[in-house]
Amino acid sequence: MLVSAGTTRIFARAGATLVLALALLLTSNSQSHAEDWRHGLSLFGTLKYGPDFPHFDYVNPDAPKGGSMRRATVGSFDTLNPFNIKGTPAAFSSIIYDSLLVSSADEPSSEYGLLAEAVKHPDDYSSVTFRLRKEARWHDGTPVTPDDVVWSLQALRSSHPFYNAYYSNVTAVRVTGPDEVTFSFDQTGNRELPLIVGQLPVLPKAYWTGTYEDGKPRNITETTLEPPLGSGPYRFGAVDPGRMVSFERVEDYWAKDLPVNVGKHNFDRLAFEYFRDVTARLVGFKADEFDFITENSAKRWASEYEFPAVKSGHVLVETFRTSQAEPMQGFIFNTRRAKFADPRIRLAFNYAFDFEWMNENVFYSQYNRTSSYFQNSELAATGLPGPLELELLEPLRDKIPPEVFTQEFANPVGGGPRAMRGNLRTARGLLEEAGWTVVDGKLVNEAGEQMTIEFLIVSPDSERIVNPYIQSLSRLGIESTIRVVDVAQFRNRLDRFDFDVVTSGFRQSLSPGNEQRDYWGTAAANQQGSRNIIGIKNEAVDALIDAIIFAKDREHLVAASRALDRVLLWNHYLVPQFYSPDIRTARWNRFARPDVSPEYQFTTDTWWWDDKAAAAIQAQN
Repeated sequence: MLVSAGTTRIFARAGATLVLALALLLTSNSQSHAEDWRHGLSLFGTLKYGPDFPHFDYVNPDAPKGGSMRRATVGSFDTLNPFNIKGTPAAFSSIIYDSLLVSSADEPSSEYGLLAEAVKHPDDYSSVTFRLRKEARWHDGTPVTPDDVVWSLQALRSSHPFYNAYYSNVTAVRVTGPDEVTFSFDQTGNRELPLIVGQLPVLPKAYWTGTYEDGKPRNITETTLEPPLGSGPYRFGAVDPGRMVSFERVEDYWAKDLPVNVGKHNFDRLAFEYFRDVTARLVGFKADEFDFITENSAKRWASEYEFPAVKSGHVLVETFRTSQAEPMQGFIFNTRRAKFADPRIRLAFNYAFDFEWMNENVFYSQYNRTSSYFQNSELAATGLPGPLELELLEPLRDKIPPEVFTQEFANPVGGGPRAMRGNLRTARGLLEEAGWTVVDGKLVNEAGEQMTIEFLIVSPDSERIVNPYIQSLSRLGIESTIRVVDVAQFRNRLDRFDFDVVTSGFRQSLSPGNEQRDYWGTAAANQQGSRNIIGIKNEAVDALIDAIIFAKDREHLVAASRALDRVLLWNHYLVPQFYSPDIRTARWNRFARPDVSPEYQFTTDTWWWDDKAAAAIQAQN
């Protein structure tokens, strides 16, 4: 299941904004029969919160409403519609919509009713039915209807490949009562499907099938700068295309008093300023052009956060951690291109990457090397395969690398001239085995074609990572270049699979499920806009994805995830990079937050404006 990703677009929200999944039973706090109506669903057993819970434990139910929070992002935007692959959507634009269920941030895989007041499913998970709240309203006061839900699924599946893949197991959706909608599935035993259907963003059918002011029909598959109609806690405010987008709290929001919303959505206004690059963004933060920043650069974190406002206490610098798995970030190969088809070539690239030197000389020793697609979780493969893993792997033995059975995966270790000389010798041997040799200082294949690589990046910051790597690759005779593009171009080229190597990542939950098909599944490999940007077409991978999705309990889910981890690692689909467990943040001291931070998500939607702290900064200025 997806992890919520807040302000990121569909590609990285992956997920999402979005949730986690999988284990033994979907159940409520009572031990009722599976066909009984429930106030929520959990894949780990009993829900933490009962039917009459007043609010989540990680909120302040008395948090005042008011004030604003200004955020920032890099790039630009040209549409307020985040539900297709055309254009670049404005940050956080999905906040105007409610979903059927909403996740809790202090449980690994639980969802509670939002638009839906209750949910039920049969024991075999062949369908799920939601009962909508009669009070649910769009911002224009019209009711949210079962027809809106039906239309939303159909529209989203036709407008974006992510939704088409994520909900591929839904064979039908129909109105089955005055306030009821039932989704039917093409398989049984997939415990995750009721929850991922609960994540469905519900869109207003009447709005999207209507017309703009000029009489032109609206189209969910097209870009638009007309603020769409929503049902959520915020509506669009001021919009300056490409430069700024803001959201206004809906005073009469229909769900503001529901337990899942108490203590949340406290700011009257949210705003996102756009900057041309990360350097300009940090300058803007120091100048108090916006309030809150997350920092992904070790260099900037070590050297750029000692300015006067930090020393005076007007800016607070703080790190946070969650219990989520760390994302797999790496140099990702486009295996659709013949030069990357052989895994020995891809492994040679790993031997050329000197993480240890880079960590010491570029990253201020702030990072660890990533060695799993489920890093820092029980899902990560360690040691040799255990008995449950072997049950899955043995039938696939002729389709997977033999090392899966005999070795624990480990990245090459550099850190010094002697170590790297040895690594590069190994890399040359692998390239020669794959038919590439050095002639006159250039790595060429049997046809005399030189190995050339373009690194496609979206931030000039990445050049300090790529340039040392290019120098190492040049010692193998590989000619490499860097192409820096803006966010829109980068997204477009990834959607069309028009790249050699990119730096990107795959965020995982503690309960992976159907989203793995979009990450690694054969069906997604040639589907433009999918997240299988690597281009993996592997029968063994497909089989292990199914083993994850249909795992009968947590123990089998863990085994299937570890088996998949091993197969992905030993196919060398990317060069693993690095991670830090810390979420690095800085904020102008205008806010208060609850004493309790949720374990599984970092979020600011429970924070609130602090008049006293804000006044102190104002007085100083």
